[in-house]
Amino acid sequence: MLSATMLARTALSRGITAQHLCKNVTLYMSELTATGSGSPITKPLMLMLPWLGSRPQAVDKYCEIYFRTGFDVIVVESEVKDFLWPRWGLDRGKTLLDLLLSDRFMSRPLLVHAFSIGGYTFAQLLVHMSHDQEKYQEFASRIKGQVYDSLVVGSLEQMATGLGKTVFPRFETLIKQISLLYFTIFKTQTVDHFNSSIDVFWNNPVRAPALMFFCENDVMSHAQTVEKLIDYWKKHGMDVSVKKWEDSTHAGHLRRYPQEYLTTLNSFLHSLQISPLKAKM
Repeated sequence: MLSATMLARTALSRGITAQHLCKNVTLYMSELTATGSGSPITKPLMLMLPWLGSRPQAVDKYCEIYFRTGFDVIVVESEVKDFLWPRWGLDRGKTLLDLLLSDRFMSRPLLVHAFSIGGYTFAQLLVHMSHDQEKYQEFASRIKGQVYDSLVVGSLEQMATGLGKTVFPRFETLIKQISLLYFTIFKTQTVDHFNSSIDVFWNNPVRAPALMFFCENDVMSHAQTVEKLIDYWKKHGMDVSVKKWEDSTHAGHLRRYPQEYLTTLNSFLHSLQISPLKAKM
């Protein structure tokens, strides 16, 4: 996996400053603050949770969207070990939550854009929030919108398949079988945690409007399960927007359908009425 530092070099060349906040967490700030884009204190903050093994050039394209719209962006890179040993993922989630609650960020409105397994990373924050909803009530209200792209949902077998495709594509079948064996042996430390995270995600303590990007042919993001999740959220009063394709690429919808993706995202962002936002992306 390429590091956040490499993304920082790319970003810095275009008038973006980068600051390493902690392991795998980097803040990107636009130096070109346009009229109406707000002070650093009130400027909206995008929490971006990329897919496993994402390349800086790919993530940079999404960051650019939000820079143009008036956001600063915090990029949080996921690691395989946090997925394989959820206790570590929970610890990282708590560190990230504390960071977002620090004086530097506590007054800033938040959006979340999670890709693939990045949704699992966000679920680790939700687990902590669900354990003490009163403590985190104000933080939850700061989150004004949620965007999920190719969310990894489905059976344990599908998660293992996703791991194989992402980490060692050449040995996909072998990695899948090893992962399933590993999950079986360490059920208490893995599967039980996964189930807890999935339950919290379905009963999301963050009630902000959500946007779902997914497709029918994605083996890592089971379309029927995504649709069930959407229906469940809607039945429980959440505002959910949907963009689905019959044929697309896991975490690659922007590349395959740039105009549709940007139009849908732009419409969603402006429906949130976050102030201040720049006009169009």
